[in-house]
Amino acid sequence: ILAGLALAGLLASEANAKSLFVYVSPNPIGVNDFLKLGKIGTEQVAKELGADAKTYESSDPTTQRQNLEAAAKAGAQVVIVIGFEFNDMLPDVAVAYPNVKFLQIDSCPFKNMKPNIYCSVFREYEASYLAGAEAALTSKAGKVGAISALDIPFLHRYTDAFLEGAKQVKSDIKVSPTLWVGGNSPFSDPARGQERAAAILADGADRILAAGAGSNGGIFKAVQDAAGANAFGVDVNQCPQAPGAVMDNVEKKTDIAVELAVKGIVAGSQQPIAALGLK
Repeated sequence: ILAGLALAGLLASEANAKSLFVYVSPNPIGVNDFLKLGKIGTEQVAKELGADAKTYESSDPTTQRQNLEAAAKAGAQVVIVIGFEFNDMLPDVAVAYPNVKFLQIDSCPFKNMKPNIYCSVFREYEASYLAGAEAALTSKAGKVGAISALDIPFLHRYTDAFLEGAKQVKSDIKVSPTLWVGGNSPFSDPARGQERAAAILADGADRILAAGAGSNGGIFKAVQDAAGANAFGVDVNQCPQAPGAVMDNVEKKTDIAVELAVKGIVAGSQQPIAALGLK
């Protein structure tokens, strides 16, 4: 009888154990709205599916890998990561923990995929192209420019598309050289963002794409101080952050991307790679 009761208790405990979803950020979340959405999406889908949610914030490549492994060891059913920073390390960790599902948002180790890796990426160039057209059609100065965090191919998907969209609708539009925030914290350095925006404004542009994540606050500050100038935010609706300065936004519904993918993974219906665009 006692053995039977013990077994029943064990089975009941296992049945009541909640699944765990762990979100691992590439950098401290801080003022980065894009990373905030990853946390929101993880917590929302956990709530909907009756699971627990945890967030591990990283600060450098070492802590990124440590957090990946810690999440897997903690018994996560799905580990969610955001950003290209995980491209090289994710396949290695996925091989070491074959029973854990890994979801990468906004990037993907395309050449080194593993059976337990899933990716949801965005066609951000589609919306950036339209934002560029909007910028050219509304520019009074006849000149536009773009600022992003780092001079890497991935971020050219924003800047190049924005400028091409501007040229498409207004062949005589002038373009300022694209500037990059750079530095030690390119995605969260408002001061450097403000400096870059001041330079583009001084060059005569009055419409600026701000693709600097947490650095955008500085770009918006410079735009607010310049009469007739407007910026275009990214990732989320940044209009409330700088009323009157932000004309429009290239939004990524990262929280929804997390929810859709995790639900698909749990249901067994998620494709290895999902590309999300305007449609």
